[in-house]
Amino acid sequence: MLLAIAAIVVGLILLVWSADRFIDGAAATAGHLGLPSLLIGILVIGFGTSAPEMMVSVLAAAQGNPGLALGNAYGSNIANIGLILGVTALFSPLAVHSQVIKQELPLLAVATLIAGALLLNGRISRLDGAVLLVLLVGLMGLTIWRAKRGAVDALGVTTEANMAEHAMSLRAGIVWTLIGLVLLIVSSRLLVWGAVWIAQALGVSDLIIGLTVVAVGTSLPELASAITAVRKNEHDLVLGNVVGSNLFNLLAVVGLAGVITPIDVSSEVLWRDWPVMAVLTLALMIFGIGWRGQGRINRFEAGALLLAYLGYNGYLIGTLVQGA
Repeated sequence: MLLAIAAIVVGLILLVWSADRFIDGAAATAGHLGLPSLLIGILVIGFGTSAPEMMVSVLAAAQGNPGLALGNAYGSNIANIGLILGVTALFSPLAVHSQVIKQELPLLAVATLIAGALLLNGRISRLDGAVLLVLLVGLMGLTIWRAKRGAVDALGVTTEANMAEHAMSLRAGIVWTLIGLVLLIVSSRLLVWGAVWIAQALGVSDLIIGLTVVAVGTSLPELASAITAVRKNEHDLVLGNVVGSNLFNLLAVVGLAGVITPIDVSSEVLWRDWPVMAVLTLALMIFGIGWRGQGRINRFEAGALLLAYLGYNGYLIGTLVQGA
């Protein structure tokens, strides 16, 4: 047990560090290759923060633990909104200036509904996984088209300023991208092994472990990015990271896991986990778009998001205690 716990702790620390290096290197490399700053902000940084979830879920599915993959993806989305945005906006209310983010929020809501529809038959098949990946390709195409239009957006301006502050050469960018990628794989293997071992030792499902310990751990890069960005008053970068990460989790992480190994979906996911994710996503869309003015997440709304997250995890822990 101690060895498994150590593997999880070391895996999480290494995962957070390597994800940060991977994102910085990939963003710098993309900048040197001439990609628009808005595209880098949405795809490279926003989606790049989901690299830990993708690595963990792919490895879990390949090793015959698809429940861990699904729990990781859904649990990370819940943690991103409830924990990360809740904690961040509680200390510093977040204002949404980027029109791109406001356009992405309804897409995230639609992707969440599609994900729910695929769960209804109790199984995510390889075809379902392929559908999610096709939707991801379409979304990326739309994002590239928007970025190439050259319109000025708050997210692009913030990304450009952030990259200038952490400038690195093309060679350094490539090196750190590769180092980050290799360490992501190593740390993910450690984390998956430890999580599966503990789940088996405690007699709980790998879905629960994925929804709790692994989900929070793989969301730590988003939390680190959010804290750094909000200290610099880069509110759009905070929201952009979460929205991009959640879209990637729903479409790429679950899609890849489903293509590798079909996922049997327990009834708890339908009545417990997906509804919580859907409600938090709907709340984020309402707060972010701002039906009565500028989109923002104030302290009251942040507190509501955080309480929902704590209540959900408290319920999960309660079920574990009752089943022990």
